[in-house]
Amino acid sequence: MDIKGKAGTLYVFAAATLFSIGGLCYKIIPWHALAINGARNLISAVIIFTFIKAIGHRIRFNRTIFIGSLCIAGTNNLFSLANKLTTAGNTIILQYTAPIFIILLSFLIFGVKPKKDDVIACILVLLGIGFFVVDGLAAGNMLGNALALVSGLSYAGVFMLNSAQDSDPLSSVLIGQIYSVFIGLPFLLAVRDPTAPALAAVVVLGVFQLGLAYVLLTKGLETTPAITASLVTGIEPILNPLWVAVFYREVFTPMAMIGAVIVFTTIIVYNYRKARIKERS
Repeated sequence: MDIKGKAGTLYVFAAATLFSIGGLCYKIIPWHALAINGARNLISAVIIFTFIKAIGHRIRFNRTIFIGSLCIAGTNNLFSLANKLTTAGNTIILQYTAPIFIILLSFLIFGVKPKKDDVIACILVLLGIGFFVVDGLAAGNMLGNALALVSGLSYAGVFMLNSAQDSDPLSSVLIGQIYSVFIGLPFLLAVRDPTAPALAAVVVLGVFQLGLAYVLLTKGLETTPAITASLVTGIEPILNPLWVAVFYREVFTPMAMIGAVIVFTTIIVYNYRKARIKERS
């Protein structure tokens, strides 16, 4: 791997690490989930806009970008709500099911028949989700698990639309974040007497977990092979619940842990095999 490739991998790794602090920050901010999301997206939108202007990128808008921005806003808001209604680990793992939804949506919308690896991955992930369903019924956090799973569907839409011919990921991210600001504004205005730790956590979310993370990921993907990126970004669903367990004492239940291992292992192996096939071709 050349110097640019190594730098790109480090950028992707840094982005995944920054993304992973979201669960912990949400747990320590005693606000409504949508208020937190609105605040972090407001800060992040300023950073993304500044980055876009700095690199001379033109902000575009069309049907694909519009729908992509809706998916981004949906993913952000659903992730936020889920974090308040279930564990951070459950949230990130269930959102991590996005590749499986891509397989299903590609078949249902475009008629793309799934391959053997696709079918096996779907079956295994559905098995893992089954453990989360049982866990949700037992622990009373079924709604949070359901919202996290829907965020995986929305996240799949982000990937599919951003890979379309007339897409522009940076424009979709910026516009989607602006939508999230307006959605969260009524809840943000209702916040009374915010504490210093809460404000600090919001700044961390906006500046680092969203803003800087997106910038680093954008730069990293320019020179990082798909197979490397798919493996490196897999660190996020490991670190996310780890930070929460260490600093907030929130852990997976045994049932959720089984489901998490099945889902995470399946997605990592599936992404790895898919990326290798793509590079060979």
